[in-house]
Amino acid sequence: MEEVYEFLKKCGAYYLATVDGDQPRVRPFGTYLIFEGKFYIQTGKVKNVSKQMMKNPKVEICAFSGDTWIRIEAKAVEDDRIEAKRAMLDAFPQLQQMYSADDDNTQVLYLKDATATFASFGGEPRVVKF
Repeated sequence: MEEVYEFLKKCGAYYLATVDGDQPRVRPFGTYLIFEGKFYIQTGKVKNVSKQMMKNPKVEICAFSGDTWIRIEAKAVEDDRIEAKRAMLDAFPQLQQMYSADDDNTQVLYLKDATATFASFGGEPRVVKF
């Protein structure tokens, strides 16, 4: 999990895919956090991405750095605890202009049953599960 975290940190942005009915939806994200041994992402409950993950929690993340990319498939599980929200907002203080740990909009989710595949154009893919 630490390796996945460090790779996404190096990338900065990653792309999160969800499903909206029968239509895939992909958008850039930039939040990631390891909290209490779990890998978290963050969004707002009013956003379509939140509604999509609540209806179908299967997500996929993709990011690219240099000649290596990562694909992470997982289930997004909401953690509505204020401690988890505070940890995310402390890690990304720029979010505090839009979100608060005690508002009804801030949403943090951890990745459950995650499989991360590191790949490049010349090597064998390597899988990490967390």
